Amino acid sequence: MAPQYASALGKRANCQTLVSVTLASNEVPAIVGLRLFLPESWTCDIARLDRAGVPEDIRDYRTKPEIALAEIDRVSAAGVRFGCVLADAGYGLSAPFRQGLSARGLTWAVGIALKQKVYPADVQMIFPVAKRGRPRQRHIPDTKSITAQAMLETAKWRKVSWRRGTTGTLSARFAARRVRIADDPPQRIRDMGAQHLPGEEVWVVGEHRSTGERKYYLSNLPAEASLKQLAGAIKARWICEQAHQQLKEELGLDHFEGRSRAGLHRHALMTMIAYAFLQSCRLKQAGGGKKNLRTATDTACRPHGTPENHSKTSTANMPTLREMCL
Repeated sequence: MAPQYASALGKRANCQTLVSVTLASNEVPAIVGLRLFLPESWTCDIARLDRAGVPEDIRDYRTKPEIALAEIDRVSAAGVRFGCVLADAGYGLSAPFRQGLSARGLTWAVGIALKQKVYPADVQMIFPVAKRGRPRQRHIPDTKSITAQAMLETAKWRKVSWRRGTTGTLSARFAARRVRIADDPPQRIRDMGAQHLPGEEVWVVGEHRSTGERKYYLSNLPAEASLKQLAGAIKARWICEQAHQQLKEELGLDHFEGRSRAGLHRHALMTMIAYAFLQSCRLKQAGGGKKNLRTATDTACRPHGTPENHSKTSTANMPTLREMCL
């Protein structure tokens, strides 16, 4: 254990955090990975690692996004197939994480902060004209980067619904624009200091909820994707969040109080097995049989950490899932 941010509490606490990978399809989630995150206060303390039984080959410090990418590689190598990786802002704010997903040829939709800098999609790289001194040798953007919030201020907002909830159809106002993310290597630009250069072209998406809350996202879904498709992919994360809430509240995932890494992972594995068994029982009770299971698994969910982090996909002996959640 170590003092760190616990999303379940909304504050820092002495806790253990797991990075999780969850597969989901048609509101049927399956947790396929829960990996312990070790803060730097642990990885630099050899005696503590020895007492907790942490293997030698995983003692180097890794961020949660780095662990999430390793988990995606692991499930992919096992034959898992999926269409889209979904992740909250804890992962979406990491440029190496987004770039890692794109480098693997994956489609993704992730949360970001409203202050995430972006450029217009038509930004051009130009040679600045030097009024004095040596000629400039590096290209710079022909326009400044602005925040995701500012980029969508003048966009057309439209009400979009994505599914039916217990109280009726769920909807919110959405807007989207094509942009280039400001996450390429930084470079000094005139008198503005070091600025990140334009990177991959993606969608920036804004959501205005009826409560007044505003959320922002990035996605590399195709340029021809509709606003409804973007909203549907983003909101598919809810089933993963619900799965982790049930793991903790109903199956005791957060009841572990030991200090052994092996003990924690055994406890996590037993809750995952129990959850998978209960999901199987629920599907059979709902009309069961292989036919219904196939129907329930032809779409999918995201990576996450517990306190909270998930992903989505489908295994070789299941139909292809549409999203992966973190």
